[in-house]
Amino acid sequence: MGALAITVVLWASAFVGIRAIGDTFSPGLLSLGRLLVGVVALTVLVRPWRHSIPRGRTLGLVVVYGVVWFGAYNVALNAGETYLDAGTAALVVNIGPILIALLAGVLLKEGFPRPLMVGIVLAFAGVALIAVSTRGDGGVETASATGVVLCVVAAVLYAIGALTQKPTLATVHPGMSVWMACGIGAVVCLPYGSTLVDELGRAGAEDVWWLVYLGVFPTAIGFTTWSYALRRLTAGQVASTTYLVPAVATGISWAMLGEVPAPLAFVGGALCLVGVGVTRLSPARFVRFWPVSARRTDQDRTPVE
Repeated sequence: MGALAITVVLWASAFVGIRAIGDTFSPGLLSLGRLLVGVVALTVLVRPWRHSIPRGRTLGLVVVYGVVWFGAYNVALNAGETYLDAGTAALVVNIGPILIALLAGVLLKEGFPRPLMVGIVLAFAGVALIAVSTRGDGGVETASATGVVLCVVAAVLYAIGALTQKPTLATVHPGMSVWMACGIGAVVCLPYGSTLVDELGRAGAEDVWWLVYLGVFPTAIGFTTWSYALRRLTAGQVASTTYLVPAVATGISWAMLGEVPAPLAFVGGALCLVGVGVTRLSPARFVRFWPVSARRTDQDRTPVE
């Protein structure tokens, strides 16, 4: 639980850091710089030469979540936050735990219980509210809708990455797992490095320090503590703790950047969290909280004269 608490705080701060330097670095270069810093930090912390490189299927899974989660996810999230404030972006990405449950139903044959399906409907209704939360006189702003779509894509990539990483941790050290994924993600983002010199030249000292912070803390440390917990708990249990990330991210963003999501975004975010909470109900508890008229028996019905 201590590791998960660290993860929640550091990942929440990542949404704020990305937003703070999103105007200075392009989404791809921001991902590349963050991952390169993460690789350096993890080389010092993990000392990968002390661990063996996995082989076969396990190595293949490491490559998959390195490409999907550390590479593509970061680019999608960075791009999304050029349109959305940190708190709103965190609210949308927080549908990831539901997607993990949905993918587990397909890939792990866990099925699709009614609480899961109702929760998904509620969560995506919340995402729709967030998407229209900046409606102007002319209708929904394109920028806001684009940001929501990009963050939904990031949530899907997060779910795929978490489910792919889980089986590798049975044999791979958590820190080593993150070190390899950081390196793979950095390779994926190398094409964005062509503008590295120009964008670093325009960046101020504060922007560079934010980039270093993102690489060392949310990436190197935050993902390692996540992996440590994921090795010992189920993916659903670990993912459920990230429900706290939007609230923490909103608080940090409010204090440091003066950003507060629109009122309707708060409503949509609350609906997302309710949806996620519904998916965690057992079928028996779901029936108690969500009456189903089809299950009423003749004894339950009131006679009609």
